[in-house]
Amino acid sequence: MAPKRKPPTLQQKKEEVNRKAIIWTAASVVGLIIIISALIIIANM
Repeated sequence: MAPKRKPPTLQQKKEEVNRKAIIWTAASVVGLIIIISALIIIANM
């Protein structure tokens, strides 16, 4: 009757998923900024 312990592999996978999610959100935000700035530059030309 040992206490239930979460395997460390699951925690590592969660961390990997979180890192990927952070990278994706950051990339999408940067992409949106680039697109908006490009549109502003084109509109001002």
